[in-house]
Amino acid sequence: MFTRAEFFAHFGRAGLRLSCAGLAAALLAACGLVAPPQGVQPAAPASSAAANGNAAAPAPLSADTAPAPEREAVLRVLAYADRARSMSSAELNQEVARLGNPYLPPSQLQLAIVLSQLRQTPELIRAQEVLTRLLANPDAQAQVLHPLARLLAARYGEQRRIEDLLEKQNQQTREVQRRLDQTNERLEALKAIERSLTSRVPAPGASAPASRGRTPPPAP
Repeated sequence: MFTRAEFFAHFGRAGLRLSCAGLAAALLAACGLVAPPQGVQPAAPASSAAANGNAAAPAPLSADTAPAPEREAVLRVLAYADRARSMSSAELNQEVARLGNPYLPPSQLQLAIVLSQLRQTPELIRAQEVLTRLLANPDAQAQVLHPLARLLAARYGEQRRIEDLLEKQNQQTREVQRRLDQTNERLEALKAIERSLTSRVPAPGASAPASRGRTPPPAP
């Protein structure tokens, strides 16, 4: 027979064990832990340092971790962009004519780079259209270049915004200069009218000598 204290102590410990077991089962069900499929080795248990939250964070992915074909494609485009920066206008136009309207993603990216180097708004708009077609291409060869294409598209969009703002400022400057020129012309016209009026007014006393030289009329 258990005393009352021993009875409650015994069943209290049993209830605590049951509640802990139920809590663990609920956590496992909530996390969706299932047995690994056949042929797959279970993950190694975490170390005590990782369990305590002291494990080192995983190292970030570097460029060396990317597949070799992707690295080569991006490096070729970057090397072409570096060459395009030193090309003259004639050479850039020759490159545009050589590339034409390409379908291959690397050639499309090269065409967009060359068009942007011409420093003209219509060509920059065409470069954005080429990048839009490239980004809409779902092929694997195009997806490799999508990050670089998005970067260039954002840069060209910002460049267009700045050029549009600069063009508006130039228009405002030309309008101010036009109004200033009109004001100067009106001022010069007023000065000319003033000079003509001044030259027509006779000087005071200019008619006095003529009146003295006249013969006075005879007295009646």
